[in-house]
Amino acid sequence: MSVKHIQTGSPFEANIGYSRAVVADGWVFVAGTTGYDYATMTMPETVEDQCRNTFDTIARALAEAGASLDDVVRVTYILPDKAEWPKCWPITSAAFAKARPAATMLVAQLQEDAMKIEIEVTARVPQG
Repeated sequence: MSVKHIQTGSPFEANIGYSRAVVADGWVFVAGTTGYDYATMTMPETVEDQCRNTFDTIARALAEAGASLDDVVRVTYILPDKAEWPKCWPITSAAFAKARPAATMLVAQLQEDAMKIEIEVTARVPQG
C-alpha cells in the first residue's frame, strides 16, 4: 500500500502528532480541520469565516493529494453550538455543489473555546 502524508505547517500537527491528510491507495483522509488562518495563526470570530477558512485549508490539502472538494465522498461537521450550524449551510452547499457527499453533523466541544466548527472529509483521487 502506498501512503503519503500531507502537512500544512500547523503547529497542531507537530504538537499533537498527526497529518493534515493521508493519501492511501487513492483515498484521501483529511483530519478534522478548524478555521485558523494559518498565515497569521489567528482565529476569525464568526462561524461563517471559520467555515470558509476550514474549506480553504481542506481544499489545499486535497489539491496536494491530487483531488478537490468535488472528489469528497464523506464529510463530518462538528460544532459546539448547534444553533450556529444553519449559518454554515450556504458555505457548505457551495463547497459541495458538485460532490454532494454523505454527511454527518455532530455537536461536541472542540479543542479550544474560540473554535466554532471542525470539518473532516474523505475523498477519492480521480483516476486517469
